[in-house]
Amino acid sequence: MTIRLALCPLLLAAVVACGSSSSYSSSTPTSPSPTPTPTTGTPVSIVTGASTLTATAYAPNPVTVAVGGTVTWTNNDSTSHTSTSDSGAWSSGAIAPGAKFSQTFSSAGTFKYHCSLHPGMVGTVTVQ
Repeated sequence: MTIRLALCPLLLAAVVACGSSSSYSSSTPTSPSPTPTPTTGTPVSIVTGASTLTATAYAPNPVTVAVGGTVTWTNNDSTSHTSTSDSGAWSSGAIAPGAKFSQTFSSAGTFKYHCSLHPGMVGTVTVQ
């Protein structure tokens, strides 16, 4: 029993010594990985005064993206608007002033849309 108690402090000292740091390091430092930049998609602006406009309420209009591409609508007007597919494929709900809505397109085609709050506002997304 006394031999075990005598060995415990030695074992503890060995463990502490192995874990201590020194000024010399054999490992090669690495550079941190860059933070990826989030993609916001192809931008479409809902322009100022959009509710009184038609095909110029969304800019650019029409907009073209590749299959798998994303369109991001930004409301630059002072009132809420939507991006609502004429076929029911998507609906943004109300996009408040300064807010954004993104939609990813997984298949090719021509997609017409409008603002459900101001039906005269119309646009087209072409996916190739």
